[in-house]
Amino acid sequence: MITATAWFKGFWQGAGDWVFGAKTAAAALAALYIGFSLDLPRPYWAAGTVFIVSQPLAGAMRSKSVFRVLGTLIGAVATVAIIPNLVDAPPLLCVAMALWTMACLTLALLDRTPRSYVFMLAAYSTALIGFPTVTDPGTVFDAALARVEEITVGILCATVIGSVIFPRGIGPVVTGRIDTFLADAGRWAREALAGTEETTATRADRRRLAADAVELQMMATHLDYDTSHLHGLSQEVRQLRQRLVMLLPILSGLGDRVRALKANGRGLSKDLEALSADVADWVDDMDATAARTADLRTRIAALRAAPADWHDLLVLNLLTRLKDLMDAIQDCRDLRAYIHGGGHGPRVRRLRGGRAGATVAMHRDVGMALWSGAGAAVTILLGGAFWIGTEWADGATALEMAAVACCFFAGQDNPVPAILDFALYSGIAAVLAGIYIFAIMPHLDGFVMLAFALGPMFLLLGRLIANPRLAGRALAVGATLPTLAGLSNTYSADFTAYLNSALALVLGMGFAGLMTALVRAVGAEWGARRILRACWADIRAVADIRQPGPEGGLRAVLAGKLLDRMGLLVPRLAVLPPGSEVAAADALADIRVGMNVMELRGVESVLPVPARAAVDGALAAVAEHYRAVSRAGAPQAAEPALLARIDAALAALMPLPDRKPRQALLALAGIRRALSNGAPDLPSPSSPTVNPESLAA
Repeated sequence: MITATAWFKGFWQGAGDWVFGAKTAAAALAALYIGFSLDLPRPYWAAGTVFIVSQPLAGAMRSKSVFRVLGTLIGAVATVAIIPNLVDAPPLLCVAMALWTMACLTLALLDRTPRSYVFMLAAYSTALIGFPTVTDPGTVFDAALARVEEITVGILCATVIGSVIFPRGIGPVVTGRIDTFLADAGRWAREALAGTEETTATRADRRRLAADAVELQMMATHLDYDTSHLHGLSQEVRQLRQRLVMLLPILSGLGDRVRALKANGRGLSKDLEALSADVADWVDDMDATAARTADLRTRIAALRAAPADWHDLLVLNLLTRLKDLMDAIQDCRDLRAYIHGGGHGPRVRRLRGGRAGATVAMHRDVGMALWSGAGAAVTILLGGAFWIGTEWADGATALEMAAVACCFFAGQDNPVPAILDFALYSGIAAVLAGIYIFAIMPHLDGFVMLAFALGPMFLLLGRLIANPRLAGRALAVGATLPTLAGLSNTYSADFTAYLNSALALVLGMGFAGLMTALVRAVGAEWGARRILRACWADIRAVADIRQPGPEGGLRAVLAGKLLDRMGLLVPRLAVLPPGSEVAAADALADIRVGMNVMELRGVESVLPVPARAAVDGALAAVAEHYRAVSRAGAPQAAEPALLARIDAALAALMPLPDRKPRQALLALAGIRRALSNGAPDLPSPSSPTVNPESLAA
């Protein structure tokens, strides 16, 4: 039964979507009217641009608009530089256009922020401006200038109307995502502290948190263009996102330690059980007092003691993770309060950050970016060769649409379904354009009647863009319909020209889909495996004792990359079949290994010689393990010899009383737990199965 609150919320959301649709329709009609008034050669580009840049969130729309103007301007300049100089050598011209597209698209895929839109626009704007002017290169400057003007008119109309009339700020969405993330993390913390066993469903929920953190990072970019109370707080949101992401390995390790202690036989002491329950309550209490927080920290410190055996080491490790959890949660609360207050109040100056703090660092797959760029270049070269060889009058339209399709969907593992879907709905737009051209527009007189004829369609398209599931299809229709309908100052009802243009547009996209399928389409499993290989390679590299240990700043960057990859894995793992080797990978366990290895490398140089030799032996074994995992391309169980080397290093470190050996001891225990994967814990590190001195030799 739907409650009154839920019904009102749904109604309000639906009404808001229709308001957004009305604003989009008004902006498109305004852009069309201005284009007519300024006698721009292709005012339909202005109307189509409105549908491309319109976003329900005002900040996202403004940032996308700025990036689109910059990208179009760069593409226009490049076109003016390329076309006149190479027009007499068509093969060289196609090569230059292909290389330009490849370079820009590669940069766009490497950027991985909303700013990548600049490079993507620069890539396909050259095709949209340049190919139609090849037969008349003297007009390239005018065409480029007109393109920039028409795009700018569309962007200004969408931005002004979207920002002035009932704007929806991105700030409340960001704060809502932050609160949801903290609530989910709180539930996970309570389950972890209770020692609840992880299931496939709960593991999927943990992965979803990583994807939410990546999305929050993207939203932070738009805040600089927002008008909400969060404007100017993008840096604080990025810091908060960094702490939220750090909660993932902390909570994963925390749950693992509690389960290990409960299975150990001796279990948790009454004091430790009471402390864990109180920390769980504290996590749920967003308004916990400073006195309560200080009391919990004091109790954690009081229970810390030098370990005498494996059970004691697990207890010490659990207490350390409890402190890390409180540090990270407190940072999140301080930053959340500052952000919710719109930057008012005392600035958060001191952040604890927990162990092995991560900085904002993004995974960049240079090989995949170059491959995608090369795929677009090959499509342009072969399409250009076909155009030149056949002298097809509408070959320019087909080639520019092929370039657009290759660029627009290049970020997907397998862009083919999206390209074909876009082509299908562009075909639907072509049918609608034909209805307007031959059945409706002959009966219209003046812009007012044209607006009444186009208004309902533009309103419907705007409303559909507000729905994330239908936005791409509505965009395809909205961007294509004004162009194919030839919305300009001069009405033309040439059926042959219309049919040729429509066929060229759809066939160009179909050709892009075919070439993408042949050249670079891969599946989600392939993409997930590639990301996992990058994680394993980084862990192997940092564990390699032949290389100098990473400094603190580099360790934070590596931690950030590992956590960012977790967010990239989530949507891919979600669509893999249950039996997939890649789907069975526990990326959080690998992240815990990587962060513990980085911590171990940070202290190994100050260890006594015998202990350092044992630690180096364990690190070498970890590096070899991840080398084998990378070769196999799938998770592998840890070999007994690897666990034995870790046990020997634990035995060598156990008697050492100083803080640095204690750090190394905890890191090694974390590595062993993450790699054991069901292997029995050692009964006591003081009785190793392998002599550490023999390992050092």
